[in-house]
Amino acid sequence: MDSQRLNLLKKIMALEFTCIEFNLYLDTHPEDYRALAEYNAASEALLAAKKEYENLYGPLTNYGSTPSPQAWRWIDEPWPWEITF
Repeated sequence: MDSQRLNLLKKIMALEFTCIEFNLYLDTHPEDYRALAEYNAASEALLAAKKEYENLYGPLTNYGSTPSPQAWRWIDEPWPWEITF
C-alpha cells in the first residue's frame, strides 16, 4: 500500500476519533459554542477526507455512503480494516 493512502486513512481515523470525542463532550456541555465550532470544523474535514479517499481508492463502506460510478469497487482489496500500520 502506498504511503499517501495510508496517511489518508490515518487522517480519517484521527478525525473520526476527534468527532466522537467532541460528540461525547457536547452531550454534557451543549452550550459550549467553541467546542461546537471545533466539532463542526472536524466534521467538515472528515467529510472532505472521506470524499478524497473514496475518489482515489474506492468506498470506505460497502453501502449507502458512496455511489460506484465505475465498476463495483468494494471488492477491491485491501479493505480499510485489513490495512496494517
